[in-house]
Amino acid sequence: MEYTVTIDNFEGPLDLLLHLIKQSDIDICDISILDITKQYMDYINKMEEMNLNIASEYLIMAAELLEMKSNMLLPKPKQEDDNYEEDPREKLIKRLLEYQRYKEVTEEFKVLESARKAFYTKEPSNLSEFRQNNNDFESGNVDDLLLAFKKFLERKELEKPLNTKITTKEYSVSARSSEIRNILRNKKRIYFDELFEEFSKNYIVVTFLSILNLAKKQELTIEQENNFEKIYLLSKGCE
Repeated sequence: MEYTVTIDNFEGPLDLLLHLIKQSDIDICDISILDITKQYMDYINKMEEMNLNIASEYLIMAAELLEMKSNMLLPKPKQEDDNYEEDPREKLIKRLLEYQRYKEVTEEFKVLESARKAFYTKEPSNLSEFRQNNNDFESGNVDDLLLAFKKFLERKELEKPLNTKITTKEYSVSARSSEIRNILRNKKRIYFDELFEEFSKNYIVVTFLSILNLAKKQELTIEQENNFEKIYLLSKGCE
């Protein structure tokens, strides 16, 4: 069989052997030590003719192939069944199959690496300088306050028709905030529900907005010892 030697970049002698087997279009398990040794030596000789540096691992493999070839050509002494010795060809086939599996996995990793390069990540940004301190309610938070307000409305059954008594009294957040400020100045600490003395929609909404306004200005502190327990409002500085 005519064989043309081409010089390529291989990752080692096993990589070169796989290349030669692929070019010969044969299965790894069907390799001929005589043929593969000839092809391999042709490659090594071609490299020497081109004055290329040959890595020692290639020369070691060449010596191993020549040894296997010599053993196959020499007559084998008859051996007893108990002294079975593994065929050197089988050892080479196992090495080639194992190397081929690693090579296939490496190709999969290269595909994954290429796909990963399409993604770009960045370190988390430090947004602390943009944080608004006026939203810090210390031990309590807006979510707790909203939950307490929701439960209050449920207890009062706000969805039912409210008292339709006509009144001319108007409420403003500013005025109600002043009232709550005075209450906290006197009592220092008050239960959230106690601020809703009247049960009208306007009064309830304005009172709740006033509490949020004072919390935002850090004039009061929201306190809740455990989840789902009562919420208390404290005058700032009386914690």
